[in-house]
Amino acid sequence: MKYISLPHNITHRLPFYLAMEEFVARNLDEDECFFMWQVAPTVIFGRNQLIENEVNLDYCRTHGIQTYRRKSGGGCVYADPDNIMFSYVARAQNVNFTFDRYLRLVAFVLRKLGIPAEASGRNDILINGRKVSGNAFYHLPGKSIVHGTMLFNTDMEHLVRAITPSNEKLISKGVESARQRVTNLSEHTNIGIEEFKQFVREQLCESTIQLSEDDVAIIKQIEAEYLTDEFIYGNNPRYTLVKRGKTPAAGELEIRMEIKNGIVKKINLLGDYFLTGDLDNGLLKPLTGLPYKEEDFRHALESVNVGSIVLNLDTEQLLNILFKEDK
Repeated sequence: MKYISLPHNITHRLPFYLAMEEFVARNLDEDECFFMWQVAPTVIFGRNQLIENEVNLDYCRTHGIQTYRRKSGGGCVYADPDNIMFSYVARAQNVNFTFDRYLRLVAFVLRKLGIPAEASGRNDILINGRKVSGNAFYHLPGKSIVHGTMLFNTDMEHLVRAITPSNEKLISKGVESARQRVTNLSEHTNIGIEEFKQFVREQLCESTIQLSEDDVAIIKQIEAEYLTDEFIYGNNPRYTLVKRGKTPAAGELEIRMEIKNGIVKKINLLGDYFLTGDLDNGLLKPLTGLPYKEEDFRHALESVNVGSIVLNLDTEQLLNILFKEDK
């Protein structure tokens, strides 16, 4: 694995590092690349999430916490200078294999420090049942990008108040508050944050690729997309019906539909799920224009491999959410 290093030790806005992942994926012909980064207090929400549902915007504005969207699925996370972000770029393989390999690598490194870490759930690394790292992924042509948090000595007050998870999420975890679900790495080791970063780098990477100033200029061009209001806030079309549900493996789903005279005119799928295929053309388009009836949706989905588009979701689970109150 190669470590990717920038020419200067400067802290950038969070979208710069997301753009850096894209640059590495598109321009470096390497099997595996890895780099770490830290940012000013920032909330990062997933590609398919509605910001108003996930972020306490008033709290973030009051406390100078930035908010950005990423291109990967999954849930909302908080980062600050005492949290380390990990980025892993690998040649495209089976998505479950790539994601599982990354989580197990990171957990293995923590265990080498004597920390009882384990990969758990869809995307977490836990220490004694408490989350220390949350991760997400997405695909580019020929490459998979995995990125995630490593809570080292993160401000828990900001973490709890800046993010507003649904009650259903908290209930499913079997705890009363987010404070009981998470832990800082500093509670489990005496080494400092820089020493920890050096240890991780030495364990995972055998050599370094140094990016140039020209590379940085290209990364900043890629970053521009992440900074637009359209990308951050998205478009919220009209809707007349909202269906919500949670599946054990795919996560939370919120299905929004505009229905006119019994016909589905628009449909959108929000949530903390992981996207592995073409959502718009592969799943939503076949359902658009149909009568809002279970038999019509079921027939349309017979030719759709739902699980190849939304990770770990199957047709019956989707139909159950869509029509669970209408049976």
